[in-house]
Amino acid sequence: MPQSNASPRYFHLHLISDSTGETLINVGRAAAVQYKQTHAIEHIHSLLRTPAQVDRCLRDVEQAPGIVLYTIVDAELARKLQAGCEELGIPCVSVLDPVLNAFQSYLGTRSSGRVGAQHVLDADYFRRIDALNFTLAHDDGQLPDDVEDAEVILVGVSRTSKTPTSIYLANRGVRTANVPLIPATPLSEALLKAKKPLVVGLIASPDRIVQIRQHRLMMLSTDETMESYVDRATVTEEIAWSRKLCARQGWPLIDVSRRSIEETAAAVVALLSAHRERLT
Repeated sequence: MPQSNASPRYFHLHLISDSTGETLINVGRAAAVQYKQTHAIEHIHSLLRTPAQVDRCLRDVEQAPGIVLYTIVDAELARKLQAGCEELGIPCVSVLDPVLNAFQSYLGTRSSGRVGAQHVLDADYFRRIDALNFTLAHDDGQLPDDVEDAEVILVGVSRTSKTPTSIYLANRGVRTANVPLIPATPLSEALLKAKKPLVVGLIASPDRIVQIRQHRLMMLSTDETMESYVDRATVTEEIAWSRKLCARQGWPLIDVSRRSIEETAAAVVALLSAHRERLT
């Protein structure tokens, strides 16, 4: 029986795609995270569209054997990859085939076989690019005169995942700004007077915030004394103050202590949907 304190094991994970590989990356990581005692070393092979590229990819797999996941529309290239992996004795899985087979069975028609069809330059694509540009320009308290153009404004004390949540929302087409809440620092009039955007407060447990802040300081390798920044009592006061502020302003709160970025974003989207209904 494996010991719970065993050293982490590593394995190679080859993600092979004829497009950007985003789908594979998400699937591969979602699967790998379920195995806490192992860590995947990712090899991403994207835009693979010729037999020569398949051969080169198989040589990489041979040098670093592991698990192969792929999304390749061209049947000949897919067969070539499968055959090469079988020769090497490497597990090789087509991620989309079971899904496409289910669609085909239910709809009674074959897929179009378009490479990268999910990345077509349609209105939704440009909406996401616009949202991302807006979000990057309105990160960390940057609130110029166009704050009313935001759909969501995230507020919270330092290390409550405001920026990564904002970027995640932007990638889904939501124009998001974020503002740090700092005790004794007045909030901008633009934020307080905002009518159209949904303002959401993010909070976390003191222990969680202290842990993240300590890690942040270690990463920065700073010699500055920032005792109050990681002092639990001070952090507790910051969170209590932010709770009262959000309650006074009528801003909903989301506790991110045990939530992933995806879960926090999903909660924001649900609040945004209700907010939009109230505005109409």
